[in-house]
Amino acid sequence: MNGEHAIRLDHVRKEFAETVAVQDFSVDIAKGEFFSLLGPSGCGKTTTLRMIAGLEKPSTGNIFLEGELVNDVPPYKRHVNTVFQDYALFPHMTVKKNIYFPLKMRKISRAEAEPRIQKVLSLVNMVGYEHRLPQQLSGGQRQRIALARSLVNEPAALLLDEPLGALDFKLRVAMQKVLKDIQRNVGITFVYVTHDQSEAMTMSDRIAVMKDGFVHQIGTPDEVYNKPETAFVASFIGDMNFLHGTVEAVQEGCTEVTVEGQRVGCGLASRAMERGEKVIMCLRTERVEINPSHPVDNIISGIIQRIIYRGTDYEVTVQLKDCEIRALVSSVSWDKTLKPGDRVKAGWDSGYVKIFPACEEKDIIRYQDDAKGGEAYEEE
Repeated sequence: MNGEHAIRLDHVRKEFAETVAVQDFSVDIAKGEFFSLLGPSGCGKTTTLRMIAGLEKPSTGNIFLEGELVNDVPPYKRHVNTVFQDYALFPHMTVKKNIYFPLKMRKISRAEAEPRIQKVLSLVNMVGYEHRLPQQLSGGQRQRIALARSLVNEPAALLLDEPLGALDFKLRVAMQKVLKDIQRNVGITFVYVTHDQSEAMTMSDRIAVMKDGFVHQIGTPDEVYNKPETAFVASFIGDMNFLHGTVEAVQEGCTEVTVEGQRVGCGLASRAMERGEKVIMCLRTERVEINPSHPVDNIISGIIQRIIYRGTDYEVTVQLKDCEIRALVSSVSWDKTLKPGDRVKAGWDSGYVKIFPACEEKDIIRYQDDAKGGEAYEEE
């Protein structure tokens, strides 16, 4: 095994009775990498983490930690630590005693442990809280102490199972930055489980996007966002328009698709397409322009159905003949004279469009977009 890899999964599969929780998962995770397992509930991400931790044994396949096969190595002998959503701090112990506990289990004296305890307290910015009990701390502070306790014995990898899930939104966003800074400072491999796409995109070096035990794509945040390999990834990461179409012509670098009776260009395809094939056209909402002021490759006319104000931007829904297309427009550039009922042009460039075969529609996750993200906007 390459010495630069902290963790390796080699065709790992996990079955529970007749249920396959994880299917044929292979990946090399580099030392010092922030690697996230992302997907909806029940996709197999926590089961994967538990197999790395030794809390579950793979049905088939192998798991390596720092080059060593660990399939039969018990959890307490694996050089990894796990941080859970509930922190699992001992309520009767002070902050310092909580952090010292894993060192005490390794027979390390208090005197020898003291500089290491102070180091991790400083790392998580909790110096001065040594003598407080967990119940005297806020949720974010308890999370920092749980991290400090997991880092004090300098594991080869830290496994985090939705550790920020119990925090409110603003604190969770703040802790994302803290986690990433800590990981960068200590240089330890982090394997992070989350169902929150923005969380994974913010912190990760690479992301494995999972559904029903199957890994749909492994890549950088930029790759999974801008070059999704399946319709599921396209639907799960970010906000996407999905339009049905039929392939009319296939040319080098561009596939022409009929949508709403009009030909539009599509710059990316998941595989070679054939003329007459039914496809799904995927287009990010922020790539759609309303009444574009400069030349674009594709233009479709429609009626504004809804305008939702989100503070930094407006989400504009345009009704076409038989479907809708949504645009995310900056508040700075939005034309506030426009209102529902106005006819507008929705435009975009071909290079931002990717098409998938229509058979992948069953994997698309569709969210209810109707005004849940903000107040409906109406001109007075």
